[in-house]
Amino acid sequence: MGSATTQALAATTAALSAASGVDLDVARELFAAARAVGDSSQLSGALADSSAPVAARRKVVSDVFGTAVAPATASLLTTAVEQRWSTPADLVDGIEELAVRAAAIADGSADVEDELFRFSRTVAGNSELELALGSRLGDASAKGALVQTLLSGRASAAATLIASSLVQQPRERRVRQLLSRATRIVADQRGRKVATVFAASPLSPAQTDRLAAALSARYGSRVSINTVVDRAVVGGLRVQIGDDVIDASVSSRLADLRQRLAG
Repeated sequence: MGSATTQALAATTAALSAASGVDLDVARELFAAARAVGDSSQLSGALADSSAPVAARRKVVSDVFGTAVAPATASLLTTAVEQRWSTPADLVDGIEELAVRAAAIADGSADVEDELFRFSRTVAGNSELELALGSRLGDASAKGALVQTLLSGRASAAATLIASSLVQQPRERRVRQLLSRATRIVADQRGRKVATVFAASPLSPAQTDRLAAALSARYGSRVSINTVVDRAVVGGLRVQIGDDVIDASVSSRLADLRQRLAG
């Protein structure tokens, strides 16, 4: 991610935090806008062209989306195009991130991170489902409808909207990658980090609480724990937070021992 995009994301996130009237309809409109911009290289190029006057980019937003979206949506889109993005693709990602954050704000009482994580594990455990959602040949709206059906009554409106929207605009990304990114964004919006913990057996509530407390102290932020049962771990834990990996598993120590003996 370029420095320009980093600054642009900070500006759009701040604008969202200061906005009023942010609800699931705004999030839905932002997802649709990201899809429209992402599907048109001409539109994304025009909106991300930092050499073009800011007023011209604002006018494009007004001409394309106009009164078809809520005032809050139009304001957030305008803020997004006012920024300097490293690439047009980064602008699309930025609008999509705004949509995820808006959904998290709109449904603040739901455990959206956990619901997205659980759905990602469902996808990971069902190769046919992963293929259906990840195929380039499938109809985008049908994929969204499938996700809505699968999550109906099982997940919050926010998690359902996020997952069903993302599978319609994969942009060369795998479904699990999309869901993992969305989980991290939701956690960040709520002032948390997400730790994926790989263990040979499920953790007890007490173990989960102790681990969360230890990681929160280490990272200076609240940490949500998502556990993946992986028999290959053998014993101990492997923890991943963003790009950081803490590997205290028996399998890792055995692999290290074998390498030392071979060396």
